[in-house]
Order: sequence, then C-alpha cells, then structure tokens
Amino acid sequence: MSSSSNYYVSLLKLCCDSQNQTQAKKLHCLILKTITQPETFLSNNLISTYSKLGNLAYAHRVFDHIPQPNLFSWNAILSIYSKLSRLSQMQQIFDLMPFRDGVSWNLAISGYANYGSSTDAVGVYKLMLKDAAMNLNQITFSTMLILCSNCRSMDLGRQIHGQILKFGFGSYVFVGSPLLDMYAKLGLIYDAKRYYDEMPERNVVMCNTMIIGLMRRGMVEESKCLFHGLKERDSISWTTMISGLMQNGMEREAVDLFKEMRLAGFTMDQFTFGSVLTACGSLLALGEGKQIHAYVIRTDHKDNVFVGSALVDMYSKCRSIKSAETVFKRMTQKNVVSWTAMLVGYGQNGFSEEAVNIFFEMQRHGVEPDDFTLGSVISSCANLASLEEGAQFHCQALVSGFISFITVSNALITLYGKCGSMEDSYQLFVEMNTRDEVSWTALLAGYAQFGKANETIDLFERMLAIGLKPDGVTFIGVLSACSRAGLVEQGLQYFESMTKEHGIIPIPDHYTCIIDLLGRVGRLEEARNFINKMPCHPDVVGWATLLSSCRVHGDMEIGKWAADSLIELEPQNPASYVLLSSLYAAKGKWNEVAQLRRGMRDKRVKKEPGYSWIKYKGKVHVFSADDQTSPFLGQIYAELEKLNCKMIEEGYIPDMSSVLHDVEESEKIKMLNHHSEKLAIAFGLIFVPPGLPIRVIKNLRFCGDCHNATKFISKITQREILVRDAVRFHLFKEGTCSCGDFW
Repeated sequence: MSSSSNYYVSLLKLCCDSQNQTQAKKLHCLILKTITQPETFLSNNLISTYSKLGNLAYAHRVFDHIPQPNLFSWNAILSIYSKLSRLSQMQQIFDLMPFRDGVSWNLAISGYANYGSSTDAVGVYKLMLKDAAMNLNQITFSTMLILCSNCRSMDLGRQIHGQILKFGFGSYVFVGSPLLDMYAKLGLIYDAKRYYDEMPERNVVMCNTMIIGLMRRGMVEESKCLFHGLKERDSISWTTMISGLMQNGMEREAVDLFKEMRLAGFTMDQFTFGSVLTACGSLLALGEGKQIHAYVIRTDHKDNVFVGSALVDMYSKCRSIKSAETVFKRMTQKNVVSWTAMLVGYGQNGFSEEAVNIFFEMQRHGVEPDDFTLGSVISSCANLASLEEGAQFHCQALVSGFISFITVSNALITLYGKCGSMEDSYQLFVEMNTRDEVSWTALLAGYAQFGKANETIDLFERMLAIGLKPDGVTFIGVLSACSRAGLVEQGLQYFESMTKEHGIIPIPDHYTCIIDLLGRVGRLEEARNFINKMPCHPDVVGWATLLSSCRVHGDMEIGKWAADSLIELEPQNPASYVLLSSLYAAKGKWNEVAQLRRGMRDKRVKKEPGYSWIKYKGKVHVFSADDQTSPFLGQIYAELEKLNCKMIEEGYIPDMSSVLHDVEESEKIKMLNHHSEKLAIAFGLIFVPPGLPIRVIKNLRFCGDCHNATKFISKITQREILVRDAVRFHLFKEGTCSCGDFW
C-alpha cells in the first residue's frame, strides 16, 4: 500500500466527515490524474466515500473500473444497494459475487429484512445455513431475531433460538438482547425470563431489555427487583424504569425515581425528560413540572422538539395554558407532535376555538396533520357545535384517507351527534369497517343528548349483546336518556348494574344523572335521601341539577338546601344565586330576591353578562341583552315583534319569573323580548337559508322564558334551532326541545 494511497484515504475521510461531495469529486479527479491505476484499497475507499455521501452512480462507476475487485470491493457495493433498499440490484450483485463471507450474507439478509421482504430474508438465511453455515455469526442471528420480532413470528423465532444454541451462540450477549426482546414482544415473557436467568454472563444492555419486557407486561415489581439488583446501571436503565412506571400508572414513583437519577449524576436524554414530564402532567404536579422545566433549560435539551412537546403537554394537563403557549411559541423547531400537543391542550382547557385556529396555522406552516391531530380538531368543532368547520374536516378526512382511522370516525360521530345531525352520525357509524366501545358510546351519547331515549337504550342493549364492555361514559349517556324519558325504575336498575355487573365505580357525573332522574319527575324527597346516602357530597353540577328541579317543581325547602350547599361549594359562582332568585321570584318573594342580591353585592359576586352568538358566512355575530350595537338591529327587532304576535296567538305566555327585578309587567315583557338568545335566533331566521338549522351558542344557562319562546318559534317557523348553553345542548323542533324542559 503506497503512501500516496494512505494520504488520499485520509483526505477522503475528511470529505465524509464534512459531507462535502464536491470536494470528494475534485479529490477523485486528482487521484485519476496522479495515479495511472489506483490500488484496489484506494478504490474501495472511494466506493465507501460515495456511498456515505449518497452518490450511488459514482460509487458503482468506481467499482466497474476496478480490474480485479476483491471481497471488500464486492461487499462495499453490495452494502450500498442493501442500505438503499435497491433489492433487485442487491440480489444481482450477490449472485455475481465469486466468493462470499459472513458480511456478504448478512448484508443480503438485512437488506431484505430492513425493508419488509421477510420471506426473501428467510430464504437467504436458509441458503446460508445450507451452503455457508461456517459464516454464521452474531450479526446474522441478531438480524434474524429482530426480523422475528417485527413479523411477530413465534415459530420462526423458536427455530432461530434452536439454531443459536446448536451453533454455540447461546452465551453471546450480543445475541441475547434481541432474543430477550423477541420473546417479550411476542408475549412470551416467561421464556425471556428463563433465558435471562440461564445466561452465564449479562451486560447492562441485556438487563435493560429484560426490564423493558417486564414493564410491557405490567410486571412492575419484578422490574423493580431487577433494577435495584443491578450492579451496573446506565442512563438507559434509569430512563427505562421511569418510562415503565409512568406507563403502568405509577406516576408518583416515576417522578421520585427521576429525582434519584438526578442525584446519582446520570445523564438524561429526551426520553427521560419526556417520560417524567408526562408523569407530572398526569399527576397535575405543576410545581415539580416547573422544576424539571428549569432543569431542562440548564441542559442541552431546551431546543429539543421532543422535550418541548412534552412540556406543552404537561402545562396543558396542569391547566396552565398560558405557560404551554409560551413554551410552544419559543420552540425553534416544531413537528406534528408539537402542534398536536398545543391543539389538544387548548381543547382540554375549554379553548376549542383556539384549537381550531391553531390547526389552520399548522397547515399554513406546511405541517401535515396525522390521524390524531385531525381527530382532535374535529372534537374541538364538536365542543363548539361548529358543523360548518367540522364538515370541512370531514372532507379533509375523506381526501387524506384518515376517515379509515377509528379515532377520526369516532370524533366525527361525536361532532354530528352534538350538532343534532343524528342521521349523519348514524350513517358514519354504519359505514365504519371496525367499531370499538368508543364508537358505540359516541353514537349512544348523541342519541341521549337529544332526548332519543328509545334509541339510546336499544343501542346500549345491542352493545351488551355483542359482548362489548361499556365504560363510565356509556352509562352517563344511558342514565341521562332514562332521565329525559322519565324511565325512573329502569334508570335506577342500570345504575345498580354499573357496580354489580360491570365493576364500574360511579363518579359524580353518574350521581348527578340519578339526582336528575328523580328530580325531573318531582321525586325530590327521594333525591334528597339519595344524596344523603352518597359516599361523597355532590359536586357543583349535582347541586345545581337539584336546585333546577326544585325551581321547576316549586319546592322551596329542598331548593334552599341545594342552594346553600352550592354556595358553600362555590361562593363566588353566580349561578346558584341566580337559580335561587328565580325560585323566589316565581313565588313572588321579592324581599328574598333583594336579600340575595345584597348578599351577592356584599360578597362581590358578579353575575357574568349574558351573550349569545351565531356564525354566518364565516363571521361570528355576538349579541347581548337589549343589544344596540348590531348593524342589523332594525331587522332583528322587527322580526321579534312579528314573532311575538304569532307566539301569543299560539298560546305563548311570557314567563315573568325569569325577570329577577320587581318592576312593572310591561317593563318585564320588554326585558324578556330583548334577551340575547332571542336576538341571535331572530338574526338566524333572517339570514340563514330555509332548510338549514339555526345554531346559537350562549355563555350562560338558558332562561325559562327564552326556552319556552324558542319552542314556539320552532313550531311557527318550522325551523330546527340548536342552542348550546352553559349546561347542555338544546334541539328545538316542531315545538319541543330535546332536553324535555329540564336543564
């Protein structure tokens, strides 16, 4: 080997290190000018250089000009085609090789294995067993074991294991790790454990692989014993344990182990931070999450896209959406995971409109959504009852092919259900190739939302008949459907079956359904007894539900008890004062109404102003009570006057109890006529084309008079009117409301 060849080889290495293909070509020209016939050693290095720089044509040209290529030359060109998945050319070169070694066989096997041609990979391996068994080595068996894991081929895996033992590679650590991983991934964890225990020598890689396998199977205690018994640990050992604990619902232990890892002085990578931040999010441990964030900033991971996404997710789950926004805006690199984390964060925190907006911003940045992103933004549209934008995303799902993903289809079923388009919701459900429990529950909840009790119960019974397991959300839908249909005994039976037959522990939402079930039919004393027997007190929604029933049935005693309990829970929540005021006003107890108002004033409780809004041609039109800002006021008030006359002819009587002021009756009627929801509905009647439903959103609870008036309006105009208030969705159609007049 000449000194000039060595010199050129060192220069070629510099070209590879700097990824400078132009300089490599210039150097190649210089070699051809200065050396008449380059040595094979130098030519082989040229092939390797072009291979690393991604220039296949030049690499092959160099190979073709070698007078007598040696084994290294053949392997070098074979390696290029193997790594680039040029499988037919790889096979041609492999067949032309005058002689082969273990590297040649392994390149052919890995070429096929890495690019999904498992049958061809096994074929080459079998040929190697037959013609060149002496060339079998650790890499051969490691490649084949990884292939078995990816293909989930248990029989082939056991055969490979037998051949490993036959050819004397059973004690090799390099083979042991993929063998353990294969058994663990195939669910044969006890085979993996037996092999691990029989190994005469183990390194930290094998130990880490065993911990991963045990954690995947939920064998946390065994993982802990193995981890704490290790004589040697590396950063991966710690990260594997932290990740495993988090994935097995032991978030507190994951965070504590992270602290131990930090004190022990181990280096942390993006996976360590990602796992522990996810654990903090699940624990709502904002303080610890902030401490870890500070530690991230002091490391080299502050600009890591994986860690940044985990921070956005953590802050979002901890209800610190502003901090999530700050992290997101400061990220120098963002991928689809980062954008999705921010989008989901907005949705989780009730900022559905911002979630939709950030989806459009993501697309403007050229980032394509995945199925989870699309499903999440559709869910936000569902929360907004925004059928127009949701339908656009439905089209996008059809064009992109994401409609076949169950997460997207489930989100669309929920969207159409919440928007009152149950026909579309049902059609999507029917067209799904596969359905899970979420699919059934989404459709069921849609039926329940709009008072279709028979359909809800029928769907639930069908779900049970085919062996699907309902969850807590399913039962919320069933119980609320029973409530709206007045099926008290059936609802109580379903509630009892939750724990006895399905092992589901009731949460406050389930108890609220039973309170509503009893309260709707006036069985308020039973509702009180039910509450007194509950393992915990009702939440705000539960007490508000009871108070609402007391308002409808005029029960002052239990209503006062519910209101006092509600005020004790949330003294600054104006809803409890408003509901109790309404109860007093209905009974003409104006002194008590005035006393409540003074109490609100003394406690500095402010009643949130009522707003209603409607979207038309991409623009949101917002209305307040007695609004004087809209450019369409003349048309709106004229429409309301016309409607009011027709409603009175149909038997409408204004509900004066909805006016919580002791004023003249004429003044009360005027105040009722100018409520924000009536203004928004009138706008919709004027501008939304006939045949299309009118969709209105209100920030507060529907008042009794507006609810009653909207029923009359839907009958007179023969229009569907969908109103989402602070409590639930209301679908008005032909003079009735889906809520059954309880909300």
